[in-house]
Amino acid sequence: MSRIEQRAAFDLVRYANSWEDAGVLCAALQPAPGKRMLAIASAGDNAFALLAEGAEVVAADLSAAQLALVELKRAAIRQLSDDDVLRFLGVRASGDRLRVYRALDLAPQTRALIKDDDVEHGVIHAGRFENYFRLFRKWVLPLVHSKRDVERLLSPHPDHFYAKHWNTWRWRAMFRVFFSRFVMGRTGRDPEFFRYVEGSVAERIFTRAEYALNVLPPHENPYLAFIFTGNFRDVLPRYLRNLGKVRANIDKLTLVRGSIDEAAQGTFDGFYLSDIFEYVDPATHAAIYGGLLDHANPGARFAYWNLLVPRRAPPHFADRVRDLREEANALFAKDLAFFYSAFVLEEVK
Repeated sequence: MSRIEQRAAFDLVRYANSWEDAGVLCAALQPAPGKRMLAIASAGDNAFALLAEGAEVVAADLSAAQLALVELKRAAIRQLSDDDVLRFLGVRASGDRLRVYRALDLAPQTRALIKDDDVEHGVIHAGRFENYFRLFRKWVLPLVHSKRDVERLLSPHPDHFYAKHWNTWRWRAMFRVFFSRFVMGRTGRDPEFFRYVEGSVAERIFTRAEYALNVLPPHENPYLAFIFTGNFRDVLPRYLRNLGKVRANIDKLTLVRGSIDEAAQGTFDGFYLSDIFEYVDPATHAAIYGGLLDHANPGARFAYWNLLVPRRAPPHFADRVRDLREEANALFAKDLAFFYSAFVLEEVK
């Protein structure tokens, strides 16, 4: 029971979007033509971002539902124009998504895992995590701030709006309840994802949220736009800003159902590992890390996040791996996906 696939449910679309900053990821892994990347599939967004730079990408996921979502996005990118992709996925308004969906060339096993309701409303809104934020916008945020306040917060010139007007006692109290381990575990993430977390979940996320809202530019942040308004509006994630490049390299993507170490066949120049290590105990973390290290080319890079549990290369791999902490911290200072407490970047010697 040490591995997460034995403890948590993977029979649903948990994430309809990837909630890690693709800009940070691409700067860290330096994808390019001729390079091969191993990635967590999740919603596919960051795998597509790596593709856009010309790299070959093998993307793995434990969830058949998540892989069906990635396959649907891939089919849309391959077969539709840029504008039609944005309308079909749910970034822009559309009244005929089901018609477009039925015309796409998709495998029957993929269609079997896609719900018509999710297609009709736009699949970027279909995840459990996205529904968590929908509850936040509908029931919680209106008790604290108006829509006008939200627009001012996300405007290009907020004039220290967060510090002067947004950061009220109501906001702080609401945040600590809604982003607590209990509420997030039951309405957004799986409770098992918090098994190895110690201390307050809400306090650590609040600290990072303050940084994103008060230091980084909120009007340039697609994750904040989605959380507070329900869509990316004009602040698109990296892969949606580069659909032409993604389309040109779309056949370099291979999807694998299974764990990341099972998908590691051959050798790789980069590893995008999301925050998978904090879901397992230290011994399992070391075993997975060592297995991936055996498939790493010299100079290959490991990029991953710590949400709440500190995880880095196990000490007994110190002779094989170099910790690029200074570079990682510089990238983390620009990280727009504010949930995480650390970004880790390591390089094979």
